Amino acid sequence: MSSILLLNGPNLGILGEREPDIYGRETLGDIEKMVAAEVAEAGWDVISVQREGEGELVRAVHEHRATTVGAIVNPGALMIAGWSLRDALAAYDPPWIEVHLSNVWAREQFRHESVLAPLASGVVVGLGALGYRLAAQALLRLCEVGAGQP
Repeated sequence: MSSILLLNGPNLGILGEREPDIYGRETLGDIEKMVAAEVAEAGWDVISVQREGEGELVRAVHEHRATTVGAIVNPGALMIAGWSLRDALAAYDPPWIEVHLSNVWAREQFRHESVLAPLASGVVVGLGALGYRLAAQALLRLCEVGAGQP
């Protein structure tokens, strides 16, 4: 069985409670189930990691870089200055998708640039929890193409 890494950064462990008008009412558990359902037909499972600290996220990327076929990454505010997370993801060879629940470009100016996005295979923003499902679908497709399937 193949696995994908579902990596969530600071403050995402309290989804559903934290500013639901911005981030929605779905919990991280709800999102994990959605992603798992999306990739199950391909025979994939999900390794879900949520941490508040950047170093712990870096450790998770390194720990799973040789054992996963791809990743969905919501770095939260680490998108702005998560340089060590960026370096860890630069060493992560499988495809990965950056996801943000809110439309970061419709928010404060400091959220308008991601140090991670230039390395990502794709970026999904502003679609709430649906963005994770779309990222999972994209990851499935990217891995098929990478495996030589049309």
